[in-house]
Order: sequence, then C-alpha cells, then structure tokens
Amino acid sequence: MIGFLRVAFFALIGLSVLYWLLSLYSRSTERERLEKKWDAAPPEDAPDREAYIKAGMAKYEKSLRHKLIWLVYIVPMAVVAVIIYIVNAQ
Repeated sequence: MIGFLRVAFFALIGLSVLYWLLSLYSRSTERERLEKKWDAAPPEDAPDREAYIKAGMAKYEKSLRHKLIWLVYIVPMAVVAVIIYIVNAQ
C-alpha cells in the first residue's frame, strides 16, 4: 500500500508539471493568435491592442479548450482505476 501511495504521489507531481506546461503553451498560442489577429486587422470597437488581448484572454479562460486541459489529470487516473479494477476482478 505504501508503494502505491508513493507511486501515486510522484504521478500526481508529474501530471501537475505536464498540466502546467500544457497550460502555459496553450495560453501562449492563444495570445499569439490574438496578437496576429490584431496586427492583421484591428477591430474598430477595441480601444487598444492590450485591451483587446486582455479581453480575448479572459474569454479564453472560460472556453472549452482551456477546460479540456484538465483531462491531463482525469484520463490517466481513469485508466489506472480501470486497470486496477480489471486486475482485481479476476
């Protein structure tokens, strides 16, 4: 049991690092997309570039794409739970 808890602890640390890196990458690509969109054709209703990017990033925080990054935790844990169930059910 202690061995399993040790593996689970390090797995959560690894998944947290992966989540953090994916989150930073996703934010970076979204910010870059907004900057390129502004440079191509600035919207008339946006006051300035930084306000436009800030509003776009706030919208991104509520998007499905941002929330799907949580699957980094959910999918591996579900797979391990299913494997443990299948092994113990036999």
